[in-house]
Amino acid sequence: MDSIADPKITFDENGVCNYFYQYQDRVNKFFVGGEEGKRQLDDVFNKIKEEGKGKKYDCITGVSGGVDSTYMIYLCKQYGLRPLVIHLDNGWNSEIANQNINNIIDKCGYDLYTHVIDWDEFKDLQLSFLKASVIDLELTSDHAIFAIIYKLAKKHNIKHLLSGFNITTEGILPEAWRWYKYDWLNISSIQKQFGSKKLKSYPHVSFNRKIYFDLIKKMQTVMPLNYLDYNKEEAKKVITEELGWRDYGGKHFESIITRFYQGYILPEKFGVDKRKAHLSTLIASGQMTREEALEELKQPIYDAKMLAEDKEFVLKKFGFSEAEFDAVMQAEIKSHDAYPSYITNHYKRHEQIMKAISPATRLVKKVLGIKRESKTY
Repeated sequence: MDSIADPKITFDENGVCNYFYQYQDRVNKFFVGGEEGKRQLDDVFNKIKEEGKGKKYDCITGVSGGVDSTYMIYLCKQYGLRPLVIHLDNGWNSEIANQNINNIIDKCGYDLYTHVIDWDEFKDLQLSFLKASVIDLELTSDHAIFAIIYKLAKKHNIKHLLSGFNITTEGILPEAWRWYKYDWLNISSIQKQFGSKKLKSYPHVSFNRKIYFDLIKKMQTVMPLNYLDYNKEEAKKVITEELGWRDYGGKHFESIITRFYQGYILPEKFGVDKRKAHLSTLIASGQMTREEALEELKQPIYDAKMLAEDKEFVLKKFGFSEAEFDAVMQAEIKSHDAYPSYITNHYKRHEQIMKAISPATRLVKKVLGIKRESKTY
């Protein structure tokens, strides 16, 4: 990590940046590992199975065809869980991703729900984000995935939402590179200003609706990989041997638009090379040396032939001319909160309201004997 990756970065007297210390803090808070981690994971999975008795599914999880989500489903099979597996087909899947997903489902025998998004709406939304000049293009897909998971979890009365997120390979990522994934207000505001279509079928979840799912329906997000000594290369070997998984070359490169976004748009327009964060995490977790990471950074982000092919494909799929795309790439960069957002609007208002009513809330809970439950573990 450096001041190009994040201009707000700080270093101590030994040249160690703030991200290393943030990583250690997250490890202390969220990571277990070792035999104790395995024991706690047993307890978590046993709880999920116990609470899921009599239901068709005891948990729900997404699959992209990538390493983490694939290994997450492999774990479910090993521990005897019965997940409903969700996939968002946003029109950008690579051939390898589709093959990986098919292999996973065939080998594990799970039910797969694939939501095929309305392409005309989604294309218009992604174009709106490009024209808005904001950094997190992936917000458009990530939000839809979460909305679908919540909707199906409610439909099937599923309380446990399994996530493949993990500290040991994803614990470092600057806030400036991403946006709050549940910010429907930001998404809809950008679309209203730059889009030409109404989002009639796009899956979304409002701020109030998310509160309903979390507090009223008591849905809980579980991150099993944070209980294990999760090693990316070892995970790849396991899923390759057990599930017929194939490598796609880069983190989240199972999607063509993600590959083009991370490999070209981010570095060329925003000066962001996401490899710096991904490799830094592997260094901090002891899976790679700094010297090895620096050698990897010397390699091009993108294979030149693949970049040319992807650019031609993306521009054609978006209906962009070279001149139109160049104009987007050269447009002034805007922060997400330059547009209406839950972070700057509803979220702060919600915090103020919750602070004001918290004494009454505590009293009601005490009278009713309600104990606070952890939402994420």
